[in-house]
Amino acid sequence: MVPFAGWNMPVQYTGILDEHHTVRQACGVFDISHMGQFLAHGAGTAAWLNSMFTNNLDKLVDGMGQYSMMLNEKGGVIDDLIIYRLGEDDFFIVVNASMIDEDYAWLMAHKPEGITLENKSDAYVGLAIQGPACEEVFAKLCPGVELPVRNGILRFQAQGDDLVVCRTGYTGENGFEFFCPAEHGVAWFERVIEAGAKPCGLGARDSLRLEMCYSLNGSDLSPEKTPLEAGLSWCCDLSKDFIGVETLREQKANGRPTALVAIEYTGKGAPPRHGYEVQLPDGTPLGELCSGVLSPSLGKGIAMAYVPAAHAKIGTEVQVVVRGKAVPAVIVKKPFLKK
Repeated sequence: MVPFAGWNMPVQYTGILDEHHTVRQACGVFDISHMGQFLAHGAGTAAWLNSMFTNNLDKLVDGMGQYSMMLNEKGGVIDDLIIYRLGEDDFFIVVNASMIDEDYAWLMAHKPEGITLENKSDAYVGLAIQGPACEEVFAKLCPGVELPVRNGILRFQAQGDDLVVCRTGYTGENGFEFFCPAEHGVAWFERVIEAGAKPCGLGARDSLRLEMCYSLNGSDLSPEKTPLEAGLSWCCDLSKDFIGVETLREQKANGRPTALVAIEYTGKGAPPRHGYEVQLPDGTPLGELCSGVLSPSLGKGIAMAYVPAAHAKIGTEVQVVVRGKAVPAVIVKKPFLKK
């Protein structure tokens, strides 16, 4: 157990490697109760949220969600999140644990009169069930209920509880998120295990998401970098107005100063870690690693780092300085693990 964003969080149960391979091959369950949940509703909510987030909510039909970001005035990332449309002006928003209070304060500071924003983070226990066997686990957990389609959301009752199931994920595998009343969280966690899922901790969650090049807020995403620099232009609709859009439009027109690249070891060395320096082979500094890990699936070091855009081309040879030793590496196409 380790402290994280004010919570005690499990790094591992049986071991990171075992849990990582379980998710890739069978099914694992992560306790994501630390994540935040907001409810926003009232006339004009869709238009307001569209002015706060980068993606376009007008593309969502009821029961569907999308990945999006909330930016500061300079275009830097405050948080990345997933927002689901429950109805015309009724939304369920899942935010990062360390950003719950800041996100809520930012939204409240920009909220028009007549719209209700509720922080329901303490009311829910969240479980992420991930892996090829997740549908079998759900069938045993909630017999007779069909999982929503990819990026969908479903609200229903089972065992006397009001439940929410979202069909997304942070591992690159088939999966879903399961939200239940906090007071019954332990019982549901045990039911998920009985249905065939294996408990997994933050260690495996990090290696799984990094193999897929999924960004982690606070490491790969920050208030100093824009979504375009992070390679996430696909979730930014620059045809609409939202806070920070001017910087993104300027970068699209004139080029981004840096780019978040995927770096893969070509030589042997200790696992790459956050903060390690990235250089050209001649020793010219390029930047520092945002995230890094020894990939259990690939058996080699993988990492992401912001480098000057001029040096971000795939195939560029670099080196990672690990405890004073330069480890040969190369910039590769995302993601590391091709599914």
